[in-house]
Amino acid sequence: MTSDRSSVIKIGDKEYALTLTTKATKEIAKKYGGLENLGDKLMKSENFEMAISEIIWLLTLLANQSLLIHNLKNPKDKKDLLTEEEVELLTTPADLVAQKEAIVKAMAKGTNRNIESENSKPKNKAAE
Repeated sequence: MTSDRSSVIKIGDKEYALTLTTKATKEIAKKYGGLENLGDKLMKSENFEMAISEIIWLLTLLANQSLLIHNLKNPKDKKDLLTEEEVELLTTPADLVAQKEAIVKAMAKGTNRNIESENSKPKNKAAE
């Protein structure tokens, strides 16, 4: 997975690329109603346990996207997907703080738009 589409985290002793794909976006929309609602949900979680659960779900979803892409491109060399339980057991609450930043970075990269405008004459330019 190229770094222009993802951010890398370490879970246990393995590195995973967090990638926001269309598939992940659909899952986030199904759970939260859209990407725009995700931040509100994470910040306004009813309790600490729920907040951690939401971050773990999102980490697992985004990390699995790079694994799913790998499996699609390499059918003879498939990698096992992460489970939420594995993420819970292989991370500490301190890890989740750093990984939350990686989530934000991956989401920003996944929604990045490169907008170019055409060079044109200004419409309100005074006659010379």
